[in-house]
Formats: sequence, C-alpha cells, structure tokens
Amino acid sequence: MTDLLRVEGVTKAYPGVVANSDVSFAISPGEIHALLGENGAGKSTLVKMIYGLVRPDTGRMLLNGAPYHPAEPRAARAAGVAMVFQHFSLFEALNVAENVALGMENPPPMKELASQIRKVSEEYGLPLDPARMVGDLSAGERQRVEIIRCLLQDPKLLIMDEPTSVLTPQEVEILFKTLRQLSSEGTAILYISHKLEEIRALCDEATILRRGRVVATCTPRERTAREMAELMVGAVLTPPARVGAAKGAIALEVRGLSVPSPIPFGTSLKDVSFAVRRGEVLGIAGVAGNGQDELLLALSGEVRAAQDAVQIDGKGCGDLGPNERRRLGLVSAPEERLGHAAAPDMSLVENALLSGAIRKGLTRNGFIDWGATEAFAATIIKEFDVRTPGTHVAARALSGGNLQKFVVGRELSQTPSVIVINQPTWGVDAAAAAAIRQAILDRTAGGAAVVVISQDLDELLEIADNFAALNEGRLTPPRPVAGLTIDEIGLMMGGAHGMEVAHHGS
Repeated sequence: MTDLLRVEGVTKAYPGVVANSDVSFAISPGEIHALLGENGAGKSTLVKMIYGLVRPDTGRMLLNGAPYHPAEPRAARAAGVAMVFQHFSLFEALNVAENVALGMENPPPMKELASQIRKVSEEYGLPLDPARMVGDLSAGERQRVEIIRCLLQDPKLLIMDEPTSVLTPQEVEILFKTLRQLSSEGTAILYISHKLEEIRALCDEATILRRGRVVATCTPRERTAREMAELMVGAVLTPPARVGAAKGAIALEVRGLSVPSPIPFGTSLKDVSFAVRRGEVLGIAGVAGNGQDELLLALSGEVRAAQDAVQIDGKGCGDLGPNERRRLGLVSAPEERLGHAAAPDMSLVENALLSGAIRKGLTRNGFIDWGATEAFAATIIKEFDVRTPGTHVAARALSGGNLQKFVVGRELSQTPSVIVINQPTWGVDAAAAAAIRQAILDRTAGGAAVVVISQDLDELLEIADNFAALNEGRLTPPRPVAGLTIDEIGLMMGGAHGMEVAHHGS
C-alpha cells in the first residue's frame, strides 16, 4: 500500500533555534499515527508545515506520491488535509452552522448546510444542533463543531492537536469511537497528545521527536506509557513521591461562595463550599467552562465576594484584592499563561516582579530592587528547568510548556501557605509535568494547603487527597480520592450528583 503522506528530510530553523532537523516519517491511509515529544520538541512546527502555515527550509513532502508544498492552509484543505487545533477558533456569538460556514471556502445555503451538519454529526456519533449558539456549548460540543467543520471537507488526513484536554472520560470515549470509524473508512489521522495511555489505546504507530529530531518510532500498544515517556525525554522518569504530610489546621475555607461570572458566556459560581487543611491537596475537576476560571478569580481576589465567603487561616478576605491576599499567604496561577499569568512583552525579570514583589520583598521605599528581582527570576529558571537564553527574554518568546514552568515556579517559590493553581501542567510534557507535580507535593509536605483545578484526571488522582467536581458553577462535596472510580468521577463531572450537591448547599 502506498503512503498517503511521506515527509522526507524536512528541516525548519528560526533565529537561534532549529525547530525540526532532517525529519522523516510516513502515514498510510486509515492509519492513526501519534506524534510524540516534549515541549519544544518540534511537533507544532511539523504539523504547521503539513497544514501550510509554515514553509520548510529544506526537505520535501509527498501526498499520494505527488510533491506537496501547500503555500497556505487553504491549499492544504483543497488537497484533503484538515486540522483541529488545541485552542478552538470559534465565535461564541454565532450559532453552530454560521461557525461551520466561516471555515468553508464555498459554503452552501444555510438551510442546506444545517441539514449536512445534522447528517454528518449523527453519522459519526457527534450529534450537534446547527442552530445552537456556540457560547452555550460545552467544551466537548465546541470540539464537535471543529471536527464536523473538518469532516464536511471530506479530508484524507486529519491532524488533531491535544484533542482530549478539555473532555470528560465519557466524551473521550465518544471521540475515539469517531476517530476509529474515520480510520476504518480510510481517513488517516495524525494525533498529538501528552496523554500516553490514550496513545496506547488509540494509535497504530508513533513517531517520537526530541529537540527537533526523530529519535524513535514504535507501536504504542506494545510499549508502556513510561517507556514512551522515557523515549521522549531520553532519561529515566521517576513518578512524584508523596511524603506523608501531617494534616494541619484549615488554611483555606470557602463558605457559600456565589459570584456572577465577569467573563462573557462564563459560568457564575453557585453556593460553593469547601475547606483545605495544611498539608492537603484538594483536586477540583470539571469540563472546561463549568466555572473553573471564575473559581480561580474568586480565590485570587480578582473577583470580590462577601468578606466571610473566603477565609485564609480563619481571617475573612473575600472582599480583599490579590495583593492583600498575597500578604496573607495565598498565591495563584491562572490557566491562561500568556496575558493573564504573564505579560507577553515583558521580560522574565519583570514578570517575576509582577507577582513576587510583595512576598519576596522586591521593592524598598517605593523603588524596585532590580538586582533582587533578577536573582529571583534566575532562581525560578534554574529550579524549574525553564529553557530560555536568559532572564531578559520576553515571556512570549518561551514555548508554552517553558512559560508554564516559569509561572508555576514563580508562585511556588514564594513560601505560600495557600496555593491555588488552574491547569498546572496544561500542554506540558511528561518530564516537566512530573517535576511540577513533585514541586506541588513538596510545598504540601512543607505545610501548604493546595487547590489544584485540572482537567487531567490522572494528575488529580496522582496528587490529590480529596476530589470534587465543578458542574455549571456548583461544586460536589469533596470526597477522598482513595477508592474513587473513573466512572464515579465522570458522573460527578457530568452533574449526575446534582441532588447531592443541592442537598449539600441547603
């Protein structure tokens, strides 16, 4: 059987960094092929070249045996290559059919398009109502819109970048069923994910990149997740070690927290209550868009609430802003790295100052102590293995995973008593994720109370003592992680414990 896509000796360099070096691999029709590698290994650059967003410097690509060099995504789509990006490109104020039409070169009349969407979405087990507003859809449903938009173009190759990072376990099953159906019909799928158990369950072959080069190929179901992670990193990985931290007094208590969402199409928090002791990790799960961002804003002080709705060490602080809460010992790291956790055009030194000034004493009599600030930034870079040429590089120049290590490191380095992190290892490779989780557990062992909000269930089960789920702005009563099944977790995330939640709030 001839290859559908063949990549031969492709190289792409940017000033100061070689993103891809002499990369070769091939995909057959109907094959589900994984592309694996650490952050900065060159996966994104490679798929951007296949999709026509970036031009290779040297090497060539063949599609169905013919030379293939798309000048833009439109040319890639015309050739039968489609891509579903990690961050959705949808307009919330438009309905499903209007969003699908925007992604097509020559959309049919709306009525006809709506019936096509219904037909294709039901055919592939991804039911969608063309008339629904995208702003009202869950993350899983939004992903369906992106996939259906691709499927209407009848692609021969579908590229998927981290497709399951915002889905419940039940939604992942539905997606995999769809991908297997596409594969059986001859569509090839190039699949990027850091979730190695998923790769083992779904993919036929894997190409592993390290620092821009192909270092291995394997059949995922014949390897363990750890073996694949070690091929990616080129080193032996040790799982995070839990030190049996003694549980202390309650450091963070939230009582009946209700706040309207400041985010357009956001989810308001409704009567959220929980308590976290020193030495304890509370893991909060939920599909994206169920109030996670709002909970972080309300805990960090960016959104105010009633004074006693949030208490740090017994002191009501719901009405205080972020700086006052930092003084009380609470640090936070939001999900959105660039723009919220870090100022894109500021250097790493300046970004270290933004949240570290109070707890690290980086100002004196109104003047910034730049020497101390630079030393703080350098310490974060060293301790959290942030790959960067230096402290004066702009935040936006770092890869997503390295910026994440910097942001989380900046917060954890401030000797906090309460830590709140949303998506601590979002888009971070296995080795970096293990290091971040270990750092969180180390702070817990040192007596910090930690709230980790994450869509990565494996992560929460690995580091959390207690588990709760957010659904439409309500929080289920926290339960010990020991003994929880994935099915129970999926039901909690899907809101099946509604009665229990309502009862808890009364």
